[in-house]
Amino acid sequence: MYYLIIINVISLLICYIDKFKAIHHKYRIPENILILISLIGGCFGFIIGMNLFHHKTKKTKFKLVYLFVIIWGIILYKYYLN
Repeated sequence: MYYLIIINVISLLICYIDKFKAIHHKYRIPENILILISLIGGCFGFIIGMNLFHHKTKKTKFKLVYLFVIIWGIILYKYYLN
């Protein structure tokens, strides 16, 4: 369970850093890295970051993050809350 807390905090921070870099026209974090972090469990933090920082909310590719939330929600329900 600590893994999910840590990966989601990291995901939220990475979302903030990428938004900051976008505003200041700096080198960005690749989109595939953002998707990968969401896939391995950071989807909850990334969803919060997307909405909090208004980051990547209109990109079609990042609609996958919502699917990851559903998948991870099912996993958590099945193994931790059941």
